[in-house]
Amino acid sequence: MANAGIQLLGFSLAFVGFIGSIASTIMVEWKASSYAGDNIVTAQALYEGLWKTCAWQSTGQVQCKVYDSILQLPAIVLGTRGLMLTAIFLCLIALLVAMVGMKCTTCLAEQPEQKAKVALTSGIILIIAGLLALVGTSWYGHRIAQDFYNPFTPTNARYEFGSALFVGWGAAILIIIGGGFLCCNCPKQDSGKAPRYPRTNAASNSGKDYV
Repeated sequence: MANAGIQLLGFSLAFVGFIGSIASTIMVEWKASSYAGDNIVTAQALYEGLWKTCAWQSTGQVQCKVYDSILQLPAIVLGTRGLMLTAIFLCLIALLVAMVGMKCTTCLAEQPEQKAKVALTSGIILIIAGLLALVGTSWYGHRIAQDFYNPFTPTNARYEFGSALFVGWGAAILIIIGGGFLCCNCPKQDSGKAPRYPRTNAASNSGKDYV
């Protein structure tokens, strides 16, 4: 039951990270306009995401614009899109596979060794997915910091970390931890020497009966 509990905990953490990675990818607050220095802006807040940009006016109005052309997007946006979407897809596949390999499910109940291998496979895929999401968010965050501290960047064009980055970092860590929990259970399944001990005991008991 202890192993089943750890697997369930890992699955739960990975599922929460999966939802968080989807939310992070959809959110527009990947980078927010910076008000450091003497920035003079007409809008109350400016945000840029992977899919669109939004401006919150001081009057309370919100104006969002979807990117017109994919080919005109910066490489950082295209690369982060690919990494996050790949991480989400792998995480979904791993969660479906984990449902088969977890001890608390009835799938492959008669084949514990195969069930353990399936759980191990799901854990490895989750770790890969978490690393991809972590690389994507960290790459985007590094570019924001690099442009912010670049002296040639205009003051009004500087941005800071948005809330989507923090959600993505947290989701990636949860996915990696969940995958690790699913991996650490599997070696305990292989106990080929266990059936031999009852046989030796039975043989010794049968010998005593003849005497």
